[in-house]
Amino acid sequence: MSMIRDLRAAVRPARRRDDSPYPYEASPKNCPNSAIVDCGVYREGRRVSEHVSPAAAMASVRSEGGFAWIGLHEPTEAEFAGIAQEFGLHPLAVEDAVHAHQRPKLERYDETLFTVFKTVHYVEHAELTATSEVVETGEVMCFTGRDFIVTVRHGGQGSLRALRHRLQDDPELLAKGPSAVLHAIADQVVDGYMAVAGAVQDDIDEVEIDVFSSGTNSKGSPKGGDAGRIYQLKREVLEFKRAVSPLLRPMQLLSERPMRLVDSDIQKYFRDVADHLARVNEQVLSFDDLLNSILQANLAQAAVAQNEDMRKITAWAAIFAVPTMIAGIYGMNFDYMPELHWKFGYPAMMLATVAICVGIHRGFKRNGWL
Repeated sequence: MSMIRDLRAAVRPARRRDDSPYPYEASPKNCPNSAIVDCGVYREGRRVSEHVSPAAAMASVRSEGGFAWIGLHEPTEAEFAGIAQEFGLHPLAVEDAVHAHQRPKLERYDETLFTVFKTVHYVEHAELTATSEVVETGEVMCFTGRDFIVTVRHGGQGSLRALRHRLQDDPELLAKGPSAVLHAIADQVVDGYMAVAGAVQDDIDEVEIDVFSSGTNSKGSPKGGDAGRIYQLKREVLEFKRAVSPLLRPMQLLSERPMRLVDSDIQKYFRDVADHLARVNEQVLSFDDLLNSILQANLAQAAVAQNEDMRKITAWAAIFAVPTMIAGIYGMNFDYMPELHWKFGYPAMMLATVAICVGIHRGFKRNGWL
């Protein structure tokens, strides 16, 4: 248990500020391939090279041992071609890594594991509307070999820079090889899921309170009457679900099936990641069910409100039908009609009309129609 705590502490400390002691960040000025974010060689858990090319990194690894970690961000086919050839990456996996938009998965190609993670980021918003973006997704793809790991990131979220720095502060963990990096990435991705799940829960609670609250908003409509934002939140939860659910099987394989490319000590800790992922998946599924119930309740409330309006309209129509009927009768051209030539016929009929309307109004009021 102490080893689990040490491992989790290594990959889950507080975030560093940007003034990191590891300033290397590849750019077109110091790297011929602009897609490369960082490239380093690690031996006995410590970084032994700076500002090297992937070819030089692998040459160092093959001659002196250790492993290489190459990080890329949204590479093109031309930019990734040389790295794919240098590390012997399978063309199918390379195609997936370049074009992105893949579902989470774990595949084995010869002596390389290809893993796809969907990163999820919560988008802050002042107020949830029918067009609010709640979650933003990206991708991190990992090629894990015996002596290398190549990470390919797509999207503006899911940066691995802080993670690399934290791992470099723990040589004992990095000494386990590329599988330690793979575990740290998986752990960071799942931790991100847990944080987003908590924020989405707050949004759902807010919507639920509004739906079942009384009163009207500034536009005069019921507070919970905007089904559009409930449906939008449901769509965002579905996007979240597409990132979480497909990853269950890969994490199960990494935690249960012995693999030559995964250190036996590290494999034990994939179980912890898989357990957290399972809990997040259950939470996301409950979000979907809860939003279905909230949406149905909202629609039911709208139907009840419409029924109330129709009852009021019907009641007032019935009240106004009395004077309309009497006026219609006395508007006919007949010589012999009740009280037609009586001096008090007009006021008597008006009083009778008012009395009947008041009686009908009180009846509707007593029955809750008005």
